[in-house]
Amino acid sequence: MRPLPLAWQLAPRFARSTRRDAATSFLSAVAAGGIALGVAALVLALAALSGLQQALRAEILARTPQLEIELPPGADAGRLATELAAVDGVEFVQRFARARGWLLAAGVAREVEVVAFSERLPRSFPDAELVAGVEGVVVGDDLAARLGVRPGDWVELVGARPTLTPVGPQPRMRSLAVAGLFKSGRTERGDRVALPLDLAAGLLPAGAPQLEIATGGLDTALAVAGRLRALLPPGSVVRTWQDLNRPLFFALHLERAVMFAAVSLIVVVAALVLVADLALLQSSRWRELGALAAMGAAPRELGRLFTLLGLIVGGGGALAGGLLGVVVARLLDRWHLVKLPAQVYFLDYLPFAVEWLELGTVLGVALLLTFLCSRWGTRRLAEMRPVEAVRR
Repeated sequence: MRPLPLAWQLAPRFARSTRRDAATSFLSAVAAGGIALGVAALVLALAALSGLQQALRAEILARTPQLEIELPPGADAGRLATELAAVDGVEFVQRFARARGWLLAAGVAREVEVVAFSERLPRSFPDAELVAGVEGVVVGDDLAARLGVRPGDWVELVGARPTLTPVGPQPRMRSLAVAGLFKSGRTERGDRVALPLDLAAGLLPAGAPQLEIATGGLDTALAVAGRLRALLPPGSVVRTWQDLNRPLFFALHLERAVMFAAVSLIVVVAALVLVADLALLQSSRWRELGALAAMGAAPRELGRLFTLLGLIVGGGGALAGGLLGVVVARLLDRWHLVKLPAQVYFLDYLPFAVEWLELGTVLGVALLLTFLCSRWGTRRLAEMRPVEAVRR
């Protein structure tokens, strides 16, 4: 059987012998503990960020159309809707329009975004409870509570398209029944209402025709978008759910990168403590190292020995920190221990989601820093003179 390399034989012995040296043992504990705490903090920070971003992403995408198409003026929206509905992956196509307006009830007016649809309530109005047999406007539950209206009540919808009269432009107004309520999202930037396109005729300003397309899923929508562009007339604009939320997704990615870089500094500082620990261990073992060099051990082999010692200390701390971070994150998420004020945030607790790819990245970065600092701490061995080291 082939014997183990010298570094592998001596590293466990050197690691055990440090227990007899209080200073070396203390520095080793500080280095390992610092790396463990840094890795645990990084795992917890990324888990909290991932959980919050996943909840925010789900909340926003539930109120975002999968695909929107803005057609050039004069395009036949009805004919194109029929053609696009036959494309593989497309489940539903309908015409829609969007404009600003005002909703009036009991003398109170609220500015709203008016979404008019041709066939069915868009998916961006989730959890809607509609009144059977009532045709009218669908209002968010939060807006309905502020206006004091319920399904079946009558409201006034004022459009942004004015009517020209001898005394000047006058707003167009229509009385509509509240046909139902949908669940308002806490991430919405304003109030929204929806109504059938025929009821909105005359209220909304004339603009380019638009189509909303529903597919089997978010990934399917991205794949279908490319096929749709080939069928549309020149001047058409196709917007996917990614395009509609591009600033948000960029901010989330930037936030994750900055958080990773900031918390990683804890691991960097702990890894530098490891350099001091290895330097102290070399000083306490300098005579033994000189004897090994005199017997033929190359400086490179001695360097591998201390690199391996650094990986034992730093790697053990990184694995312990990773395990601690995962366990704490699971407990915090399972029992909802981090509460948030529901009136301020869109969640009543902070979710934690450990992503295994991120966990592997954190451990890999910690081990890489440990390796680099360990190699840096072995530079002194290249200048060793065995005879002088033994006489020391």
